[in-house]
Amino acid sequence: METIDLIRAALRRPLPGRPAQLTMAPYPRPLDPPPGVQPRRAGVLLLLYPVDGVLYLVFTARAAHLNYHGGQVSFPGGGWEEGDAALQDTALREACEELGVCREDMEVLGPLTPLYVLPSNNLVHPFVAYTPERPAFRPDPHEVAGLLEVPLERLFDPRLRREEVREREEGPLHVPFFALGENQVWGATAAMLAEFTAALAPLIPSATPPPPVPAPGA
Repeated sequence: METIDLIRAALRRPLPGRPAQLTMAPYPRPLDPPPGVQPRRAGVLLLLYPVDGVLYLVFTARAAHLNYHGGQVSFPGGGWEEGDAALQDTALREACEELGVCREDMEVLGPLTPLYVLPSNNLVHPFVAYTPERPAFRPDPHEVAGLLEVPLERLFDPRLRREEVREREEGPLHVPFFALGENQVWGATAAMLAEFTAALAPLIPSATPPPPVPAPGA
């Protein structure tokens, strides 16, 4: 598939990195560990696959009872374990455990930029992967309340990018998010998605680069 070749090429180029992540990250909230903090390590998977010739990306709706990020829309992933040779293996193992996607024909296309998630104290390493047909998903009901399968091209629509302000005792939190129907994709997941789409925009003819997001206070 030509698009996969383009994505593979895009992920071999220098990544957009932190500036792209910041366009859709909550603020004020750090994307790097604070001084003196030793974060846990985690891996997540952005899994692509075709359906009737259209490339899709899958998200999970996390079960509400989970300790961290319960009820949120995210990518499959979790913490590094001793049996994982590398964080890429963590991401693949978690996709197998959460979604039942344990395919030998899955290809890891490349990594994205790691980012720090303050609520769970995780330094998250995202990886983009591709499988040549739609997986027979078998979500683990303990961790996954549902799946959200989205055509990749749709995620370049700038009208999906919105923002709300959430009041907290320590001050307001500005929360950019991707509006996918009734679902909000925000937080670290939105930041990863922002970098991924920014990396692809120059190389995919159908992709429209999103408009710049004003800096806080601008």
